[in-house]
Amino acid sequence: MRPFLASCLGAACTAALALPFAPDAGAAGRPPGPAAARTADLPGSTQSLPVAALGTGAPRPTDRDTAAAPPRTLGLPARAVRPFSLLGVVWEDAGAALHGRVQVRTRATRTGAWSGWQDVQTHNDDAPDLDAAERHDSDVRGSTAPLWVGDSDAVQLRITPQTSHRAPVAVPRGLRLELVDPGSAPPARRSIQGPPTPLGPDATAASAANAALAPIGATEIPALDRTASQADIAAAGGARPAGPTYVGPRPRIVTRAGWGANERLREKSFLYTRPVRAAFVHHSGSGNNYTCAQAPSLIRAMYRFHVKSNHWRDIGYNFLVDKCGTVYEGRAGGVAKPVMGAHTLGFNNASTGIAVLGTFTDTEPPKPALDAVAHLTAWKLGLTHADPRATTQMVSSGGNRYPKGTKVPLHVISGHRDGFTTDCPGNHLYNKLAATRLVAAQLQGR
Repeated sequence: MRPFLASCLGAACTAALALPFAPDAGAAGRPPGPAAARTADLPGSTQSLPVAALGTGAPRPTDRDTAAAPPRTLGLPARAVRPFSLLGVVWEDAGAALHGRVQVRTRATRTGAWSGWQDVQTHNDDAPDLDAAERHDSDVRGSTAPLWVGDSDAVQLRITPQTSHRAPVAVPRGLRLELVDPGSAPPARRSIQGPPTPLGPDATAASAANAALAPIGATEIPALDRTASQADIAAAGGARPAGPTYVGPRPRIVTRAGWGANERLREKSFLYTRPVRAAFVHHSGSGNNYTCAQAPSLIRAMYRFHVKSNHWRDIGYNFLVDKCGTVYEGRAGGVAKPVMGAHTLGFNNASTGIAVLGTFTDTEPPKPALDAVAHLTAWKLGLTHADPRATTQMVSSGGNRYPKGTKVPLHVISGHRDGFTTDCPGNHLYNKLAATRLVAAQLQGR
């Protein structure tokens, strides 16, 4: 683990709090790179607010521009902001960690009532691999998990650093609170049977990646029975084996057009990896206070957070599953194809990442979500002839649990914590994975 650097908390940061808000504040100060070159005039918005010391004056910097003593509490006083629905804290060094407690209060736009203090999950271990293309020429950031708070128009933040020998531990440099408005979903351009309407080039490319499964512009990929799903092996770029095939029935999948992805946000090209040999199951850490009708908005907000705040090329997960069991397409490039994700640092190669929307550290995952994960893995892993009950040997590209080059036997259906030292996907979801493996294998006809 790298040593932790103190946040910049001088008078400039304090003065910045008094400035009027602007969409994606602070973007102009970033070095040019793929993530920094985004068009600012897009549906939805991100307010980026610098974090400062609370209560006492900011610590004096040393000659090395680090704080002589970290403050005991950082954050933002209660203040009105433009409407937002999701938030998270980011910092400059993606290799640093924020040790401490992060809490927020928000004011509901509709009622004007303030929430109680909510904890933000400080360890967000979903990330591109260290040698991934999206880290090249880009200023990838560290961050907490994003937290869904619903329509809000005011916020208060406090960060209490962990103490060591009765003194606060230094925090990462450049802490900022990101407030994300997901924007409204664009009108559905085409249903499965509806007439086609024009698409922009980026939306056309994202949809065309699924052309073997649904028409261009479709808002969903329809479910198929197990027999019909055998044809999807070709869409995955594979060949049918001479013997029996074990592809589970394809679940209904809401496409990026279906959840309203703004395709101008992401990088234009798609990244692919080797054939998928494992699926990593995650929880999003974004809390459970969303309705199924809000799930598309939550995904749009998470997409914007991953791209605009974390500086990734696209949303990190390959698939997302809501509490009602709806499956959503994640990172663009084709749901049947081996799209390189940013979900399990060290093991994004030859794997797919599935995030169940919610936090399952202390809460049981809903049964419809568990059923959806089983159906999705039975289909996706079946396209590359992977047995959900088996283990597979994978090579780490570097992380906090396995050094680069380590050969690791992993379950074909693993939890995030199997490849990285993390609480994800929460004890209650992780403990269900053994049963998920059996159900997925049965759905494949094994």
